[in-house]
Amino acid sequence: MSIFVIILFCLLIGIGFMAWFVISLFKKPDFSNIPQYYPFKSEKAKETYYKYYDKRSDDWPVASESKYIVTSFGKTFVRICGPEKAPSLVLLPSVSASSLIWIPNVKSLTKHFRVYAIDNIYDVGRSINSRLVQNSDDLVNWLDELFTALELGDNINLMGLSFGGWLASQYALRFPNRLHKIILAAPIATVLPLPGAWAWRGIMGAFPHRFFMTTFMVNWAFQDLIKKKDDWSMSLVNKITDDAMVGLKCYKFRMPITPTVLTDSEWQGIGIPVLFLVGEHEVVYPAQEAIHRLNTIAPAIKTEIIQDASHDLTLAQSQIIGDKVTAFLSE
Repeated sequence: MSIFVIILFCLLIGIGFMAWFVISLFKKPDFSNIPQYYPFKSEKAKETYYKYYDKRSDDWPVASESKYIVTSFGKTFVRICGPEKAPSLVLLPSVSASSLIWIPNVKSLTKHFRVYAIDNIYDVGRSINSRLVQNSDDLVNWLDELFTALELGDNINLMGLSFGGWLASQYALRFPNRLHKIILAAPIATVLPLPGAWAWRGIMGAFPHRFFMTTFMVNWAFQDLIKKKDDWSMSLVNKITDDAMVGLKCYKFRMPITPTVLTDSEWQGIGIPVLFLVGEHEVVYPAQEAIHRLNTIAPAIKTEIIQDASHDLTLAQSQIIGDKVTAFLSE
């Protein structure tokens, strides 16, 4: 057998494997016959993830209590901390991240707010969806049920990071009367379309090996945090990468909800105060272009560019973010 035939055979095997992998990402679960360990790959994977998650929770810097809140979409895990009579602040995580993504920020925020850090019902963490989540309406309705069950009333401060920022904007469109103010930190899409790099990097980063996650996602999205090179920053990078890797290895893939760009009229129709935060080196859209669009179509929205930050702004500049959020919500 010639070397050419061997190379061709290996190439076909590789292409076939990649095609199978990509197709498998789009397979939806059958809720009529779902295993008890859903959404994990196995019972052992579930145990592995929860053991890792609980150990990671030791990094949470302030005293907290946790609750499971039952909604029609499943049970939601919420970590609650801060003064009981302080204004409420709900934190929504980025994609493929749990409430633990807020570890660098929560100590500052709980000085002034009663913080509710949520594990998304349709992502990694301790929340488990018991029915199919298909679109933004499902996620928004889940959030509204959750807020009602938590008895948060109609004066809620809502902050989201990346995908969580987009979700916060969707909630503001549907239920503005329940909100006081919202903070959108590097909201994915929302302002401008996602670049093609997001899709192919996401697919490559989904391969369950640290090399792919680090090369195609972490080094790209967290570049300013990596540039710091101090022990705290590098430890944070490693832990966030660990979070993502454990999630990949333990969870069955669930096709995420695709975030959308708000129209001009939607931005103009948000009738509550909004703070839009973006890193100067943001990778999902040009920071200046995003600011220009918002300043042009909805000048009432407060916009700020965070220096020395990219998609990692809440991590790389956690103190600055805490100060800006506190000032905005206290105005």
